[in-house]
Amino acid sequence: MYKLYMERSAKPTFHLPKTQNMARNRFPAKPKTSAPKYLTASSLIIRRPTSKLRKYFLLVFPLLALLIYLFIHISVLCLYSSMAVPKPTTMVLRRRTRAPKRYSEDEDGWGCDDVYCERCGSGDFGSKLLLCDKCDKGYHLFCLRPILVSVPKGYWFCPSCTNIKQPQLFPLVQTKIVDFFRIRRSSESMENQSNIKKRKRTCSLAVSKRKRKLLAYNPTEDPQRRLEQMASLATALKASGTEYSDGLTYRPGMALRSANCAALENGGMQILPKEDIETLNLCKKMMEKGECPPLMVVFDPVEGFTVQADRYIKDLTIITEYVGDVDYLKNRENDDGDSMMTLLHASNPSKSLVICPDKRSNIARFVNGINNFSPDGRKKQNVKCVRYDVNGECRVLLIANRDIRKGERLYYDYNGYEHEYPTEHFV
Repeated sequence: MYKLYMERSAKPTFHLPKTQNMARNRFPAKPKTSAPKYLTASSLIIRRPTSKLRKYFLLVFPLLALLIYLFIHISVLCLYSSMAVPKPTTMVLRRRTRAPKRYSEDEDGWGCDDVYCERCGSGDFGSKLLLCDKCDKGYHLFCLRPILVSVPKGYWFCPSCTNIKQPQLFPLVQTKIVDFFRIRRSSESMENQSNIKKRKRTCSLAVSKRKRKLLAYNPTEDPQRRLEQMASLATALKASGTEYSDGLTYRPGMALRSANCAALENGGMQILPKEDIETLNLCKKMMEKGECPPLMVVFDPVEGFTVQADRYIKDLTIITEYVGDVDYLKNRENDDGDSMMTLLHASNPSKSLVICPDKRSNIARFVNGINNFSPDGRKKQNVKCVRYDVNGECRVLLIANRDIRKGERLYYDYNGYEHEYPTEHFV
């Protein structure tokens, strides 16, 4: 027994439990193999990525997603901007003395696809399309009746939204007309008028033809008809919100009377002779007495307010003087008034003067202009606008340049020698 004990103790053995031996025999360990030299689809699915590859994906994938997002976003913006229609941000303001040159479709640069003129049905001349602030309908400035030469300030409503009707007539009452025009009677003016008429009769025919003297207008003899003529002018002035004035006015904050110096005129100015100055003063005195020029202001749906002769008017007759507030040209550069008139064209632009009849004016404001871009339009001219040096001051007179028959409308050239006023769309 001792021997048997020693034999067992000399070579000790360790036996695993039966269950472990069975498991080892059932699932033998796989032999270790080296990594494949290249990756296959099966190896990518079975093998887990290493730590370096995992870090690479974590850095690159967000950047790649951001680049794709930016590319899609920029593409959508480019597509939207290409489909959008550009719209003008500024409108050019025009006035009679410094209007822009004549335009065309090529010079305009673009047309409107979704906005068109309700009158002509065209979307061309997009910068000349005026949109109504109520219905957003478009109208060309030159398609409106009466024509709009400049873009109005503030809100503008189309004819459909405003329901333009005939202007309210001024009451045909003598006392109201006398108060509106500040008519006064003077015996002294009657004597001066008779003296001037007698002096004209003594002049010989040859001398008058050579000097081409100006003539005073002949007022209508019928007092009731004169009241109707003055009531028509009062109707137009009231409708346009203008106060009556028959002379140049110098308001505070504008040009002083001393600034109206004819000696500053660039290139010279016609000097009105003494005889013609007396004729002009006679016309002024007749207007003060209520003996107005034989003219009627009528409302035309196409041309607006316009002036027509109420009796025969001879050539070289003084129709009226162009009057209003006198201001410096530099102060009216961005003014949208369409009736400003050059008074003094000085060599120094800062001293140039204009007449602004938007607040105070007379019948001269309603004399329409011709279309001097067409032969038929130039044939309609029967009045000329002339600037004179009257005792050292600049004055603007409207004078008949031919005989005018009764019922004929008065027209003159708005451009004069400047040729800058856009009249190609005038009727």
